[in-house]
Amino acid sequence: MGVKGLAHVAIQARDYTATIAFYTEVLGFKRGHHWSLPLFHIEEASMLISPDHRTCLEIFDNEAVIPAQGKKAASEDEIAHGALLHLAFYVDNVEEIYQIALAHGARTFVAPDTLSLGEPPLLVKNALIHSPNGEIIEFIEEVDFDVSGFNHTTEKPRP
Repeated sequence: MGVKGLAHVAIQARDYTATIAFYTEVLGFKRGHHWSLPLFHIEEASMLISPDHRTCLEIFDNEAVIPAQGKKAASEDEIAHGALLHLAFYVDNVEEIYQIALAHGARTFVAPDTLSLGEPPLLVKNALIHSPNGEIIEFIEEVDFDVSGFNHTTEKPRP
């Protein structure tokens, strides 16, 4: 009866249409249910379903009045402090999706590279971008962060 996994992350879009297009056309999300909710000044909101059909992104229009962690940035250069630091998506090929994202208006934050984390070293291939909407997005190739010997995808102990 505990947490099963991450359901969704909510993002407020400066440009709702462009944000939906970036996540669907560039990153492969599918637009699911969409709605308006006048009580919260929400003219447009959509749930975008990830390619693995397990998690979603909830996108709100710029005028929506919704509970938020941190504060809305006054400008693109202002850093907004809060709990959400970046979104990370597993990808098959970091370099390829990084180049596709840049071609669709994203900006480089950290170019593709392989990091060595901890001891013993865990090699992580990743890249980070600023999406056209301003989120920091990490692309990461599949890596097993679980050091307990339990494989969560098969729910069986690893040999």
